[in-house]
Amino acid sequence: MLTRGVEPNAFTFSSLLKSCLINDGVLLHSQAIKYGFDGDLFVRTGLLDVYAKHGHLDDARLMFDEIQKKDVVCWNVMIDGYAQNGRPNDALELFQQMLKAKLKPNEVTLLPVLSACGQLGALELGKWVHSYIVSNKIQVNVHVGTALIDMYAKCGGLEDARLVFDGITCKDVVAWNSMIVGYAMHGFSKEALQLFDELRRMGFRPTDITFIGVLNACAHAGLVPEGKEFFSMMKEEYNLEPKVEHYGCMVNLLGRAGQVEEAYLLAKDIDTDADPVLWGTLLGACRLHGNISLGEEIAEFLVSRNLASDGTYVLLSNMYAGAGNWDGVAKVRAMMREKGIQKEPGCSSIEVNNKVHEFLAGDMRHPKSKDIYMMLEELNKWLEAHGYSPQTETVLRDIEEREKEPSLRVHSERLAIAFGLISTSPGATIKIVKNLRVCSDCHTVTKLISKITGRRIVVRDRNRFHHFENGICSCGDYW
Repeated sequence: MLTRGVEPNAFTFSSLLKSCLINDGVLLHSQAIKYGFDGDLFVRTGLLDVYAKHGHLDDARLMFDEIQKKDVVCWNVMIDGYAQNGRPNDALELFQQMLKAKLKPNEVTLLPVLSACGQLGALELGKWVHSYIVSNKIQVNVHVGTALIDMYAKCGGLEDARLVFDGITCKDVVAWNSMIVGYAMHGFSKEALQLFDELRRMGFRPTDITFIGVLNACAHAGLVPEGKEFFSMMKEEYNLEPKVEHYGCMVNLLGRAGQVEEAYLLAKDIDTDADPVLWGTLLGACRLHGNISLGEEIAEFLVSRNLASDGTYVLLSNMYAGAGNWDGVAKVRAMMREKGIQKEPGCSSIEVNNKVHEFLAGDMRHPKSKDIYMMLEELNKWLEAHGYSPQTETVLRDIEEREKEPSLRVHSERLAIAFGLISTSPGATIKIVKNLRVCSDCHTVTKLISKITGRRIVVRDRNRFHHFENGICSCGDYW
């Protein structure tokens, strides 16, 4: 077009930008400036989409802020960019700004907003979005319905997720998958497998996502024979070739059940490039069952292939610590320092009055820290009166025995629970989101707190949901 002497217009650029990768987008950006179309709203929105979609969020935000008269599409693109690239807080903050600017969200706006709520576990805000959908007569079609199911499931509102699912008149397989995966995530394996049977009876053909949900449901309940049967069903009945995610589910299933060697053989047989998540899962199983020799072999394999993540080193270090091998811990920590790798700190969050409060272990930054620690002291007295004995062996640091118990008492989820107890009405459910796997001592403590206080406590950790009620956890102490 250019070689024939035909000059582009705004429509040319806005059309081209719809199919661009980031490098082409940057080149087109410079051309748009050259031809004077970078200020056109449609061109600017197209550029914004390219930058946001490919994770260049700060560049996208600069462009977004420069637009004087933003339309709904422009806001949608920026909110979606934040939600899809792991910045849910920014997505929700921008959504609030959109509402203050008196712009009316549409269906496209609400999908990334619900996704952001799910990522943060912000149930109250998610419920507000749902009520906004209803009050503004936005149709709860299969796309909106599926987003609501996913949000409620990730926020611990499984009953609400099921109500939405049952209310969708024309369900597609994606909606069924969301509900099955939701049940599996919460460890409600029986319900997940029942729904899978119902899906098949209704004549739907399961997809690879369906089987990820089903296999995860088996893993959370230790249903090894059933998991093997479903894994075979994929190939033999539905001609679905298992992907690395399905092998990861099987490795998780076998590893959790203590069949670590069989899981190792399965991982070695996968005809694909080594997947660090799958091998990390296997390394976690080695730590769980104390198979140090195999754990060392896996860690060496990952390091030699440049596949080792910070989690690899942390798992290996924790494995040594669990066995009391502090020389091994020191060696791994030295490697981490040499490579500039830092352990991800434990962080727990709780939503109260539409605001998400985050806590690190031993955190003193919260405005109500004094009240939180007073509640912790009260909790510790209750726990001791109920026969609680700290599991100091879960402290994976080489410190004096007398120092281990105080470090357990200020784990991030305990601070979040204490804040929940002083900030919510008696009897209200407390919902916590944690970025790491909950330790066995905190699991025991949370069971006791649910019994002592009569509160239902829902904890979403890195692996699954735990529903604590009357001293019992939905995971059956198997996680």
